[in-house]
Amino acid sequence: MTVIDSLTTVHSIIPNFEAKDKYDPKIIYIIYLIGYTFFMIEVEKKLLLTETETEKLIQGASFLGEKTFTDAYYDNENYDLTRNDLWLRTRDGRFELKVPLNEGKSAHERILDRYREFETDEEIRKELGITGRQTLEQDLRAQGYFPFSTIMTNRKKYKQGNFGIDLDVMDFGYKVVEIELMVEDDSQMEKAAEEIMDFAKENGFEIPSVGGKVVEFLSRYSPKHYQVLVESGVV
Repeated sequence: MTVIDSLTTVHSIIPNFEAKDKYDPKIIYIIYLIGYTFFMIEVEKKLLLTETETEKLIQGASFLGEKTFTDAYYDNENYDLTRNDLWLRTRDGRFELKVPLNEGKSAHERILDRYREFETDEEIRKELGITGRQTLEQDLRAQGYFPFSTIMTNRKKYKQGNFGIDLDVMDFGYKVVEIELMVEDDSQMEKAAEEIMDFAKENGFEIPSVGGKVVEFLSRYSPKHYQVLVESGVV
């Protein structure tokens, strides 16, 4: 992530941010944190909670903000990405890639999801082997990749200690809660998974297997694609 990218992100977080503010020590620290998070691994657990349970979860948590964004997810006609638990999307026009770190476990065998996230076009090209001289989107389309679903999400974001909490409501009626921790490397993933599980149990929540918004979307509107994910052990 470049300094320009970081400043753009800061501007989205701080509405009154101006270019001259980049010399403010507090802003420099925020830019550092944004860059630091970029290189980390996400360990997360999705939950389906009632309104009462959700209120209990966020009680005492710090409210960080609310935003609405649109994701378009990409794959080819053979589902080579999603059948391997690779999730390529544009979020409000910017490409992101989530690569699984689930140690070969199927969705039914694992309790939490672990992914490494890539947010630059160069890294995404390297991970997927995408070549070409045009924009990443143009080169993806030239190599047979296209959007298979577009989902708008309203997200309320909270912080409870070290835990990030996202309350997501999708435009097709699906609601899900995510509890997540960010870690620096693979060696910290198991500890983070245990901490998330303990946090959920301390709040009295069961830990069922819950699909993400894309999996839920496919189960409702694209049964053929969903069945491929079932047969591949992704869901």
